[in-house]
Amino acid sequence: MPPDAENSDTPIAAPRAALPSTAGPPPRGTVAAGFVLGLLAGLQTRPDIVARLLAATGIAPEQLADPASRVPLNQYADLYNRIVAELADEGFGLFSRPMPPGSFEFLCRSVLGSPTLAEAIERAGRFLRLVLPDLAVNLALDDGNARLTLRETRPLTTGRVFAYEWLLRLLHALCSWLAGRSLVFDAVDFPYPAPPQASDYALIYTARSTFDAPELSARFAASLLELPVRRDEAALQAFLAGAPGKITTLYRRDREMVMRVRDLLRAALPQALSQAEVAARLHLSPRTLHRRLAEEGSGFQAIKDALRRDLATSRLAKTRQPLARIAADLGFADTSAFYRAFVGWTGMAPAHYRRRLRPPYSAS
Repeated sequence: MPPDAENSDTPIAAPRAALPSTAGPPPRGTVAAGFVLGLLAGLQTRPDIVARLLAATGIAPEQLADPASRVPLNQYADLYNRIVAELADEGFGLFSRPMPPGSFEFLCRSVLGSPTLAEAIERAGRFLRLVLPDLAVNLALDDGNARLTLRETRPLTTGRVFAYEWLLRLLHALCSWLAGRSLVFDAVDFPYPAPPQASDYALIYTARSTFDAPELSARFAASLLELPVRRDEAALQAFLAGAPGKITTLYRRDREMVMRVRDLLRAALPQALSQAEVAARLHLSPRTLHRRLAEEGSGFQAIKDALRRDLATSRLAKTRQPLARIAADLGFADTSAFYRAFVGWTGMAPAHYRRRLRPPYSAS
């Protein structure tokens, strides 16, 4: 998400509940293989290019054959930018005509002078109709809620799921930056069956995601549409550094409290901190911490599980460490507890996950 949004700890809509940067330090966490496959969907007839790009980013092809596999965010962001450069298309070859490099910059410029967020979204929709005619962007009011919709104007035959995921992330990032604070969706309905990576949607959009809807519909408080656009040319230059890959990578970086809790949990390992202990270190009451995390679309146990999952899959893929050591390092009481948790995260046993990847293990 935009740098300024990351620094704001004042969410502007409380989430209601169902279900990425190439500059600076490597982003935290990992992404599901399904998102990486979405990036590559427009190159499915060019395996030579796919192989070259994966090699350049250090992503092993066998990882993408495993739905339970996860890829570091910095590799995902690197692949994003390489595909755009390779195809000269900010739409990844998914649409009926390419989006020339620079389209995102001029999208930003088209909305910069808007008086309110509502006007900015309307202008963005009009601009996108010029460079991306396959998907229509509309804004409507519905029972006191704002509803941002994405609808196909012609059938998307390649990478349909990723096309929707990507455009919603792009618009979300842009709106949050324009308003100078994080925009939190109350709920999102997606016009396709739940994909294998749907469990990650809570960390990207909202915990309240539904599927098989007639069109994509993202709902948020209508009062947010009156927020003034607070950005100028100088701010735009900083925002565009590394864009669009920098701001359209996956996880919502506007969630400061989520990342602070994750950092505390990781630093404390192998000690498993309780919610009360984390709240005390943040000088908050447990109730306030719970509320702040809910406002950012997450919860203490979800953060703890995602951290352990990411660390476990990384250790299994990159080291020969015994399962007992990994379990102990991640704060599990014993190997059987780690085994049960890992099966719940990935649908397979840790040893089976490691065998399926078969990367060149390090000696650590």
